[in-house]
Amino acid sequence: MPRGACFADLEEARLELAEYLDLYYNTQRLHSALGYCTPLEIELHYRFNLP
Repeated sequence: MPRGACFADLEEARLELAEYLDLYYNTQRLHSALGYCTPLEIELHYRFNLP
């Protein structure tokens, strides 16, 4: 999502934000608070490694 992007309406902005979160932020971006893992990696780790 480009910085300073303009959207036609609120729905378009919501769709763009959801796409950004699903395709980049939660799957590729490393987070220092998560030990430099992605949120998706942490979610999968806890989902499949809990008793």
